[in-house]
Amino acid sequence: TESLLANACESLASATVMLGDFAGTLEGPSRNTALGIAQVVMLGELAVNQALDNVVPKD
Repeated sequence: TESLLANACESLASATVMLGDFAGTLEGPSRNTALGIAQVVMLGELAVNQALDNVVPKD
């Protein structure tokens, strides 16, 4: 479970960066859409990080 969550976190972090880069090539509503998707992915990353902390507490 720990390994799966860590991999999911890394994948979501990468997706956030890729979406941010992609959004930089766009303008107008398309840019806003890409940035919105990036935010949703980032929220998923935060949730996975929290789940990872629950599995492996930082003591």
